[in-house]
Amino acid sequence: QGRKMLKNESMEMYLETILRLSEHCKTIREVKLAAAMNLSKVSACNAVKRLSEKGFVIYENRHIILTEAGRKIAEQVYERHCVLTKFLVTLGVSHIVAEQDACRIEHCISEETFLAIKLKYSIEQ
Repeated sequence: QGRKMLKNESMEMYLETILRLSEHCKTIREVKLAAAMNLSKVSACNAVKRLSEKGFVIYENRHIILTEAGRKIAEQVYERHCVLTKFLVTLGVSHIVAEQDACRIEHCISEETFLAIKLKYSIEQ
């Protein structure tokens, strides 16, 4: 409800990874994306093509750039990741396990539950 996320978890992961890479790199190419996600270049290439067709990225001159729509989704996923990681750590979960679990939870948690955690524990990204 009220949450405009993708139904495809892997697409959300690609967008989030592109966003995180863009914080450190001026240009993002498929090879860098594949390495960051520990996937083959072919898998990254296919995903970038699908993301481009859906209007979430622009792929020009072998550079991957998030569109406004793609950036919005990526930022939502990344916010969930950060908030859930911090929440799990406050419960006593080790940072490594909290990161791994947040990565899985961020794609399926409801907006209601996410906001309750965020507000109750005053957790910001």
